[in-house]
Amino acid sequence: MTRRPARELRRGWTTGACATAAAKAAYTALLTGSFPDPVRITLPRGETPAFALATEALSANSARAGIVKDAGDDPDVTHGALVISEIRPGLPGAGVVFRAGDGVGTVTRAGLPLGVGEPAINPVPRSMMRAAITEVAEACGGDGNVTITVSVEGGAELATKTWNPRLGIEGGISILGTTGIVVPYSCAAWIESIHRGIDVARAAGAPVVAGCTGATSEDAVRRMLSLPDYAMIDMGDFAGGMLKYLRNHPIPVAYIGGGFAKITKLAQGHLDLHSGRSQVNTEKLAALAISAGASDITGRRIGAAGSAAEALEIARADGVPLGDAVALEARETAARTLGDSGITIGVLVFDRAGNPVGEATPRTDG
Repeated sequence: MTRRPARELRRGWTTGACATAAAKAAYTALLTGSFPDPVRITLPRGETPAFALATEALSANSARAGIVKDAGDDPDVTHGALVISEIRPGLPGAGVVFRAGDGVGTVTRAGLPLGVGEPAINPVPRSMMRAAITEVAEACGGDGNVTITVSVEGGAELATKTWNPRLGIEGGISILGTTGIVVPYSCAAWIESIHRGIDVARAAGAPVVAGCTGATSEDAVRRMLSLPDYAMIDMGDFAGGMLKYLRNHPIPVAYIGGGFAKITKLAQGHLDLHSGRSQVNTEKLAALAISAGASDITGRRIGAAGSAAEALEIARADGVPLGDAVALEARETAARTLGDSGITIGVLVFDRAGNPVGEATPRTDG
């Protein structure tokens, strides 16, 4: 995980904001022959940032403008990407029609807020672009009937570093943003991706999903359960974000898979498993080990351990099934969070090499 800088962090702009600014500049040029540079847009919450153009081109029937995305201090995979909007006149009465250009994906799987076959330009960016086109049309004498093709240089490669392939978005990235602003190191984007992953799994009729804390546990769970990609949820540290959404959007069976330390935090009642926001309590872990059959001496050694991994090794050397005990406690935390949703929940625990060290078989919550 990228380390967060200690200084005050600079905010950035979403791909949706960049595409909107580029579309506004291009439509202005198509109607007037001149590109505004910088170009100013209005974001959903009323902010009015200005964007410098990185590229522009004008012909008799089209105009295109490009903006380099600045994600501020957020470690966003699309930081520095060139977002291009091309405007062409549309059919009378058609309004604004959206197309996916190079590097922007197309939806191929149900469950997202866009229909299958639609370009992966999310609803809020679409609304922002429609508003910008209306503003320019009223100011410059246009009819507002246009086709907007959004492209992102290198977007197909960037998409491999995102959830898009798993969500069924093929060919490139999504044009995203609900506020137009990127908040550095925000949890919101990751949790939103968890929610969309669950939506896609539900739409596909998946009877089982598995949320995992990282790549090692995901690979291990995939091997154990033989689940398709769309049933694997990249939960990361946000166990609460997944469980709370499942509570209101249930899938029959859910698993949580993760490393011993992360699952120990869940067992101890934490729903945010990030190292900066929750810690393993080794004294509680020692008490759990004793309840699982550890001697007092082993319990004291676990209580004094410098890490969860060390505690696990002490327990394993003494033949204590601490991994199973942790899995059972973690399942209880998950079941309480799921409430009366009727979901059957199980927990799988792995060591750092991806070897199974604990399991709590699925049990219906409530």
